[in-house]
Amino acid sequence: MDNNLTRTAKRKKSIKKKRILLGVLFVVFIGIAWAGTNYYSFKKALVKMNGSEVIKGATNMATSDQTLHLEPFSVLLLGIDERENDNGRTDTMIVATVNPDLGTIKMLSIPRDSRVDIIGNDSVEKINHAYTRGGVSMTINTVEHLLSIPIHYYVAVNMEGFLSIIDVVNGIEINNDLDLAHGKFSFPKGEITINGEEALVFSRIRYGDPRGDFGRQVRQKQLLEALLSEAKNPKILLQLNDIFKVFGENVKMNFTASQLRDLQKLYGKLDGKIEQLQFENGVGQTIGKYWYYILDEEEVKKVSEELGQHLGV
Repeated sequence: MDNNLTRTAKRKKSIKKKRILLGVLFVVFIGIAWAGTNYYSFKKALVKMNGSEVIKGATNMATSDQTLHLEPFSVLLLGIDERENDNGRTDTMIVATVNPDLGTIKMLSIPRDSRVDIIGNDSVEKINHAYTRGGVSMTINTVEHLLSIPIHYYVAVNMEGFLSIIDVVNGIEINNDLDLAHGKFSFPKGEITINGEEALVFSRIRYGDPRGDFGRQVRQKQLLEALLSEAKNPKILLQLNDIFKVFGENVKMNFTASQLRDLQKLYGKLDGKIEQLQFENGVGQTIGKYWYYILDEEEVKKVSEELGQHLGV
């Protein structure tokens, strides 16, 4: 009888262990399947993001085997305002230089109305027209000429589509430093939570902000920082499929998968070490029927040298 009880207890214990093991294997299987699904979604999105556009004339573009933790590099961030029957214009233009050895990032916002030489079009226009005339290629060449630094990477974002990612993460929190309103939208001073549609309006307001284009640059940087903060939230893992879909449809870039992994590791080290640069000494001027921001040549030279030194060129 004792033996029977012992055998029964052992059998029950064995069954319990099997159930636990099967439970663990089931969790592992689900985890692998989930990771595989997201990896497939990521690869699919990356193919779309890398696109088929040939970057003409930009001789400084990084190679696919370049690693981001060895040498300083630069990234041109473009926020594209695409409208129906229009090639689009760069609503936002930011040059970021990254120096892994120093552990620092410098970010320069270029006013969209800056009057510059459009390289490849033989014209002098607002810098945001470069994208309209010749896409990413002409924009990169124009920025390189203006700042006398190489551009290694680019990320071009369709702002209207991309900001739908804010709805995917159920809104973001912004510390708004100024009471603002535009049409039916109002953005009171202080901590506010905004959705994708509100973020698009928030990022575009110029005339309601006494700081004009510079105020808009501040708000766009806030949106970027808020999104990066959301990216650190573990719940983001459950939203990756939707996020990758938004990326694939609205982002173009020349980062490879391995370079993106390098970038993620680097950002973890450099977070909080971003220095914001701006052109502040220029003046507004109407030429013909258009208003331009006329950059101060000495300030351009000074900023160019600072970015060049940060890149080691």
